[in-house]
Amino acid sequence: MNGVPPEHALMLACGLFLLGMIGLVVRRNIVFMLMSVEIMLNATGLAFVAAGAQWGQPDGQIMVMLILAMAATEVAVGLALVLLLNRKFKTLDVDSASTMRG
Repeated sequence: MNGVPPEHALMLACGLFLLGMIGLVVRRNIVFMLMSVEIMLNATGLAFVAAGAQWGQPDGQIMVMLILAMAATEVAVGLALVLLLNRKFKTLDVDSASTMRG
């Protein structure tokens, strides 16, 4: 036995991605929406690692490094938006951002 079967890892990745998508659609708080996007990015990273392990290639791990870099930039931009939204409207509700101009 050499580890977790790739089907199990892909099913877990699918479940995590769906959980993140549901959290993104249902919640209106921008912090929870950013956390949902992070869950979705981690699910895609898990899927890449599982696929790379199945084929015996390091490509999945390289893609995870790129996903982690993208997640870090997403967090930086997202937290800047959270600070701007909180400072201007005194709330973290995304619906109030529709009046944000220039």
